[in-house]
Amino acid sequence: MFASLAMAFLHVAPNRLLSGHPASPHIALLAAAWIVTVAAGFWRGGALFALLLTLGLPFLAGHDAARLLLHAPPTTRIQLGAGFWTMWLAAALLLLDRLRHLRLAWRAAAWLLIAVACVAGAMAGAFSDLGLVREWQAQRGAFTDALATHVMLSLVTLGIALAAGAPLGYLAWRKRRAGGAVLGVLAFLQTVPSLALFALLIGPFAWLARAWPALGALGFGGTGAAPAVFALVLYALLPVVRYTVAGLDAVPADAREAARGLGMTRGQVLLGIQLPLGWPVLLAGLRIVAVQTIGLAAVAALIGAGGMGRFVFLGIGQGATDMVLLGTLAIIVLALAADLLFQGLMAFTGRRA
Repeated sequence: MFASLAMAFLHVAPNRLLSGHPASPHIALLAAAWIVTVAAGFWRGGALFALLLTLGLPFLAGHDAARLLLHAPPTTRIQLGAGFWTMWLAAALLLLDRLRHLRLAWRAAAWLLIAVACVAGAMAGAFSDLGLVREWQAQRGAFTDALATHVMLSLVTLGIALAAGAPLGYLAWRKRRAGGAVLGVLAFLQTVPSLALFALLIGPFAWLARAWPALGALGFGGTGAAPAVFALVLYALLPVVRYTVAGLDAVPADAREAARGLGMTRGQVLLGIQLPLGWPVLLAGLRIVAVQTIGLAAVAALIGAGGMGRFVFLGIGQGATDMVLLGTLAIIVLALAADLLFQGLMAFTGRRA
């Protein structure tokens, strides 16, 4: 309600770099919509109105942008204001709250409906007059490459972290004293700022490339994907190791004793008893690692690794708000998609169990 009355819904800027003046064409309509939504919150219609707000605000912004550009110069940009983002976030959080008691399939269906409607609206040109969409149209090729690079960095990091962290977690569970030392080192690495760690790795990786030219031919160097993935793996190891230990601890000692009494070897107990029973905990750890890695991968752009962070830092350097938003929103969508994927895996494996 405060955002609809006191914050700008849109900004009309003379070009992509300068800030503009606020524009809120539908203050009364938006205030009335929130009053109705609050009233509907006392009965089951609250979810429906939250869905309508979450879906309707982007279309309203696109409609207003088209009207504001009718008699404006060609360089004019319509930027989404703080009022839009605050109201859309509030509507999305309200929708999450209304849907949290429903099954995962219904929750996924609601968000899928929003995604499909927005994609259909974008294809029909409903948002083409917004500055954010114009920025994407101007950077479409670079955006696709950066998105693919960001996904690849995250997937490679997740795979290496799982391959290295799961055995370390098993070692930490088997040997508690050694495990405490391993967790202590990994916890210390978490205290190093990400930007500092990326910078510290430039020297060692540049030396490796000079000492072993074969590594340089493979792409190793002081900048690029190699030091970025190494740093991301270091950050990802702690949650993988901790959740591996927690998953193994979650298996009752009686189950392990019974399995050993049946003549199962240590490896058979691990693969046949401990891993299936501790899998939900380990999957929860991987979910955290995936979301964390997608966010941290943005910083990798500063050492030439690419990814969506390129748009964020270029936009900051140029003072182009829409470019910053383009990279930031893509990272948020990737993180939410990864989170939803792991939630689905957890629900599926839980039913199978």
